[in-house]
Amino acid sequence: MKSVQQEVDERTNLTGSNQFELLLFRLGGDANGDRSELYGINVFKVREIVAMPALTAVAGAHPNLLGVVNLRGQIIPVIDLPALVGCKPKTGLNIMLVTEYARSTQAFAVEAVEEIVRLEWSQVLSAEASGVGGMVTSIARLESPNEPTRLAQVLDVEQILRQTMPNTSKDVDPETIGPKVLLKPGAVILAADDSQVARSLIEAGLTAMGVPFIMTKTGKEAWEKLQAMATVAEAEGVAVRDRVAMVLTDLEMPEMDGFTLTRNIKQNPRYAGIPVVIHSSLSGATNEDHVKSVGADAYVAKFVAEELAAAIRKVLS
Repeated sequence: MKSVQQEVDERTNLTGSNQFELLLFRLGGDANGDRSELYGINVFKVREIVAMPALTAVAGAHPNLLGVVNLRGQIIPVIDLPALVGCKPKTGLNIMLVTEYARSTQAFAVEAVEEIVRLEWSQVLSAEASGVGGMVTSIARLESPNEPTRLAQVLDVEQILRQTMPNTSKDVDPETIGPKVLLKPGAVILAADDSQVARSLIEAGLTAMGVPFIMTKTGKEAWEKLQAMATVAEAEGVAVRDRVAMVLTDLEMPEMDGFTLTRNIKQNPRYAGIPVVIHSSLSGATNEDHVKSVGADAYVAKFVAEELAAAIRKVLS
């Protein structure tokens, strides 16, 4: 039997091979009580799984915020995930998933937890590219020998949190984000994030900084764009760095994650001198260590526009 530390180390090492583990759960049936689709969340974001405790309702809260729970001295908001996505649990809200996203701790009520599966990021496709989008960032293909392929929907938790617990202050304030940043003529920042909400926040921040940018939805799309831009730059007789001033990337993305994208850039002499900043809701010391191991120049937890701006200025200087 593996020790807890062995399991942690094994999961940690997945980041070096474009793999991850997905916790599968169910929210209930559709409006007619039929079907029960699979959903998934990255195990790295799950702090613990507990039976649904008694909750305290919060006056004036969002309709899909069930209330709060006191979990070992920490007050945690609990979100009714089935109601948010339009599902009806057949057996009730039985399980609470306690998660850590972007500097915050919250919990999601679900009907049932299925299993943990190990996947290649190449098995995960962008929901937007598939014409789905909405509250889903990606679709994971679960393939087993002699069994039909199953699909699991990976929810856009950043959008869910913003919808149920909206920020009361400005996300991006031009007055506090600092002075404009000047790049070489013709240079841009290449950014990648699979969350529609995150992309809109990043775009607002870069616009407030006066920085030209190209936004992509996956690590693979960013990598292919970087390769194409490098080819054009070389044909023009200029350094790739003169066209791509910096790469800004999320970590969890369909097809290719941010760790692999960063490693591809840092290990290829063609892209020497291009700094990489990782901007992720996967916060914590362990993930910061992963970031250093793949050679990223900076790590910023989502989302504080001023901190992101400061990190961008530092690496560009």
